[in-house]
Amino acid sequence: MAAFAQTVERPPQGNRMSPRRKKKFRWWYILIVIVVIGVIGALGGGDESGPTDPSGQQPESQQDAAPDEGESVESIAPAESEPPASNLTTGQKDALEQAASYLSFSAFSRDGLAGQLEYEGFTAEEAAFAADNCGADWNEQALLQAQSYLNMTSFSYTGLVDQLTYEGFTSEQAVYGADHCGADWNEQAALKAASYLDMSAFSREGLIDQLEYEGFTHDQAVYGVTQNGY
Repeated sequence: MAAFAQTVERPPQGNRMSPRRKKKFRWWYILIVIVVIGVIGALGGGDESGPTDPSGQQPESQQDAAPDEGESVESIAPAESEPPASNLTTGQKDALEQAASYLSFSAFSRDGLAGQLEYEGFTAEEAAFAADNCGADWNEQALLQAQSYLNMTSFSYTGLVDQLTYEGFTSEQAVYGADHCGADWNEQAALKAASYLDMSAFSREGLIDQLEYEGFTHDQAVYGVTQNGY
């Protein structure tokens, strides 16, 4: 015990230090901490995911790849339209082109257009496909046809509706055309009376009867006859 006590150097009592055994223990502790930190640093350096944005936001490349929440479904999904040209037969494509050509210079009903296409040699199926997919507004077509008729001759209201129906327009489409053509039916009666008088002689009552037969009301017929000198 005396030998062991002589090997230990104790500092003066006024400046007491920890035993060297404690220093030696602390040095190994620091060494271990350094090694552990080195291992953790090596593991952290091998992470290829990159640092995490503390804001929690995705990188710009990922944000651009994802669609905005406010983006409508219509802007993502293709809009509905006519069948793609690649899905059409040659006959269907040609019938569609011919239908568009006809509608560019004249008015047609749906049935009238299909009939004209069949007359041109298209099959009934091709003609119906073109008429159904040409994009025509049949009410507007009835209106255009009504105005075209009135530029050539005079009509009563009911006479014009009947003529449009004969051309293949539905009753509703024919009525739409007659209602919106802007005709003055009194003036139409006067024009019709004048055209009759150019072809033949009529008594006043006979001319009134003829105008009523053409679909003019009694008042319109009387107006027409009166405007022609009766």
